[in-house]
Parts: sequence; C-alpha cells; structure tokens
Amino acid sequence: MLWPGSGQQLPRSVCSLPCQPGERKKTVKGMPCCWHCEPCTGYQYQVDGYTCKACPYDMRPTENRTGCRPIPIIKLEWGSPWAVLPLFLAVAGIAATLFVVVTFVRYNDTPIVKASGRELSYVLLAGIFLCYATTFLMIAEPDLGTCSLRRIFLGLGMSISYAALLTKTNRIYRIFEQGKRSVSAPRFISPASQLAITFSLISLQLLGICVWFVVDPSHSVVDFQDQRTLDPRFARGVLKCDISDLSLICLLGYSMLLMVTCTVYAIKTRGVPETFNEAKPIGFTMYTTCIIWLAFVPIYFGSNYKIITTCFAVSLSVTVALGCMFTPKMYIIIAKPERNVRSAFTTSDVVRMHVGDGKLPCRSNTLLSIFRRKKPGAGNAK
Repeated sequence: MLWPGSGQQLPRSVCSLPCQPGERKKTVKGMPCCWHCEPCTGYQYQVDGYTCKACPYDMRPTENRTGCRPIPIIKLEWGSPWAVLPLFLAVAGIAATLFVVVTFVRYNDTPIVKASGRELSYVLLAGIFLCYATTFLMIAEPDLGTCSLRRIFLGLGMSISYAALLTKTNRIYRIFEQGKRSVSAPRFISPASQLAITFSLISLQLLGICVWFVVDPSHSVVDFQDQRTLDPRFARGVLKCDISDLSLICLLGYSMLLMVTCTVYAIKTRGVPETFNEAKPIGFTMYTTCIIWLAFVPIYFGSNYKIITTCFAVSLSVTVALGCMFTPKMYIIIAKPERNVRSAFTTSDVVRMHVGDGKLPCRSNTLLSIFRRKKPGAGNAK
C-alpha cells in the first residue's frame, strides 16, 4: 500500500514531532497534544520544553541554546593595531621632550633660554611629558592602580601645561597693558610669583581629583553593553576603568577652561611687538589646540574606541605646544648660535624680553630724548 508522500513507509500517527534542542513548544489552541516548535532567539536559552529565558547580562547561550556560558572578556592589548600609533606618538613625544629638557639645561644661562622664562618652560615641559606618559596608562590593563593613576595624570598633565601657558600669556598681557599707562612694572612678574600663580592653578585640579577619589573611589569594571551584538556569538565584555563619559569631560573640563582663558589672552596679546617672541607662538598653539579639542568631542562620543581617541587628542595637543613653543628656540640654540645673544630678545630698552627676571623696565635714551628739555644756550656756545 502506498501512502501519500511516504511511499510504503507507515506514517507516524502523531500530531507534532518532538522539538530540537534550543526550541520550545508552543501548543496549538484547542489541541493540547499538538504544538509548533519555536527556536529560542537572541540571548535566550531553553529552560524546559515550553520556556525560553534570557541569559544573565554577563552570559550568552551555548551553541545548542540549552544553557548559558560566560561572555569572553577583552581589553586593549599592547600589540593591538589600534594601540600602535598612539604608543609611537607617545614614545616619540617623550624622546623629543627629554631632548628639549637636556638642551635647555645645558644652555640654561644663554639669552634665549632666559628669554623663554626658564622656570615656566620647565613646568610646561613637565606637563607635556606627563601627557605623553598618560598614553601608557590608558593602554595598560585596567586595575585599581592603573585606574587611579589615569584619574590623576590625565587631567594633571594638561592642567600643568595650560596653567604654565596661561601664566605666560597673562604676564605678557599685563606688561603691555601696564606699559600703556605707566613706566612702572606690573606686580607679580618675578619668577617666584609666576611659579606661585602656576602652582595655584594646578592645585585646583589636584583638589578636584581628591574630591573625586573620596566621592567615587577608583576601580575597574567589565562593560558588557559596549560590544553586545545582535548575534550572541560575537558578544564581548570590555574590561575598563570605571570612568564615565561625563566624568571624563569633568576631569578635562578644568584644563579646557584654562585653555579657553589662555586663548582669550593670546588674542589680546596678538598685537605685541615681533621681538616679544613668546606671544605669537602661544597664540598659534592655543588656536590649534582649540580646533583639536572641538573636533575631539563629537569624535569621542561617536567612536567605539574612546581610549584611543582620548590618547590622540591629548598627544596631538601637547605636540602642538612642544613644536610651537620650543622648536624655534631649539633651532637657534643648535643651528644658529650667533643669534643667541641678548640684543635679539629685547623689544627695546623699555620692555626687555628677559621673561621672568622681574626687573623694572628701563627707559631708553631715545624715549628720554623726546621729553628732555634742551638746556638754554646749548649748541650756541661761541
């Protein structure tokens, strides 16, 4: 006897066949012995013959969806292609910074080093060095120590750099504003005063970091949402420091405030004499840095590699500062030593570019001759 669709094989006298592993039974209404088989989808696994249930947030279903297994945890590796370029930039930047420091120490008493304000230059170089070194902390495996150091040095390096630049531009601005009203020197322009102002600005950043540690102690977390794909086979947990996007913006917010303030002073001092050689490099540094950080914000929030984006933004901004502030000076020291003379770094006898000496400006003979009264009978002696 031939059966439809089965040839000579006797058909099974059942309403529904058993479901496969990872499928649940959905009974047909009015027919309790019949059912449809529905697969468990997404992050669900089969609990029993009739129920699918979602796995815990840190787990994913097995291949046959009869249970759950832990989601693999990943972190940014030193050998990752995404880490190579930031690390190269950091190593090159640290080498260049140390070269500038060694050169400045060797030529510490030459006019160009004095004219650059030795004390603040060394503070600025220290901030630049910390910013480059932060790249290694950002890529290192997140743990309690690493996450704590990230909080400290990411914002501290930038605040040191921009506090030094702000103090420089503020001093230039006050010197020339005072020169418009009086021949007396403005207050707080000595090296000690400049360092005191700079470290006062830096101390505010340190105070904020200390408060942050008290309110929210540092620790590492595994983020299972960042790379939670539709297909659970490709889901990964990301090991990272517990620093939210808002916390990062607040951490860098003070440095950005210093940056904006420094830019305002750079705009105000853009018309100072050409020989006042600190004003224009600072101005160009701040304009470029503002562009970098304006581009950073949308890229950061739209990127899946926020650590790499932050490393690039920090390294590029201090690279601009290092290049603009110190490359011309290094060129003169190494390639043009004949230009490393005191006369090249004075605006006139009125305002000397001996930045940081705190001495009262001297009146030039030229200016005095304008106001000096001619003695009666002078030049008419017979």
